[in-house]
Amino acid sequence: MVKPELYIIAGSTACGKTAVAIELAKRLDGEVISADSMQIYKHMDIGTAKPTPEEMDGIPHHLLDVALPSQHFSVAEYSQLATAAIEDIQFRGRVPILAGGTGFYINAVVYGTQFTELAEGQHEKDNQLREAYMKLAAEKGAEFLHNKLQAIDPESARTIHQNNIKRVARALAFCESTGRLFSVHNAGQKANSAKYDISFNILSMPRETLYYRINARVVAMWEAGLPQEVGRLLSQEFHPGLVAMQGIGYKEMIPFIYGHQTKDETIAEIQQATRNYAKRQETWFRHQAKNARLVDVHNKTPKEIVDEILEF
Repeated sequence: MVKPELYIIAGSTACGKTAVAIELAKRLDGEVISADSMQIYKHMDIGTAKPTPEEMDGIPHHLLDVALPSQHFSVAEYSQLATAAIEDIQFRGRVPILAGGTGFYINAVVYGTQFTELAEGQHEKDNQLREAYMKLAAEKGAEFLHNKLQAIDPESARTIHQNNIKRVARALAFCESTGRLFSVHNAGQKANSAKYDISFNILSMPRETLYYRINARVVAMWEAGLPQEVGRLLSQEFHPGLVAMQGIGYKEMIPFIYGHQTKDETIAEIQQATRNYAKRQETWFRHQAKNARLVDVHNKTPKEIVDEILEF
């Protein structure tokens, strides 16, 4: 049986995924599906580096602005929506391009991660447990929650960073709901063969270059109106405790909005948090992604990068 074709453009934040995906879509008569866990939220544009209509340049994009910041949005929901988008794009004779830096989202789509292990009635319990664990982290800190996971499922604790509160909470809730280890569940999913004929490309550049790009982008985000964007969200009663408001660039901005931190301090904090996140993304893709190819994008234009991708 011939598997449907799927291109993936992945990599750390600020490595140029958007421009490459759009150039690839132009060449292949394709459409882009976002694989970014923050770009799903409406009203969160600047801080998530969501592509503008000008940047999209006429290329259709999917899975942007599908949930309010106050809504719970799970990887299962993402997988369902992304799979449906891929099927729709293919049905219309075009090529789907999955582009983003949320590796867990990508694997959920590519390897058909199953989300049906919970019996009927347990899904609600699982959601309640996640919310309870998120609240616990807000009260006692990310390290406290991560230590709980360390005690229950050391392997999951090793692969999930303590600052990824949403994922730590999900792992704990899964363990409690099913009586199974989250790490064992994930290992089983990774054993699944891919559902698609994949061209999996991870964009890479020297770390010092990436960090320079990150620092410059944070400054550009500020100048583009990030403080005003966060201020509007808070005025619309999207409170700081929401999962969406814990995203990088949003949680660091809140003390500034309330007058507890200077502009320079806030910019430096966002830059540091983004660099740390990029390092975690690089590690994840290096160890978790299967059958992927590293594409050196240093000092190359999107056209040159796409030329290289299509050579394979």
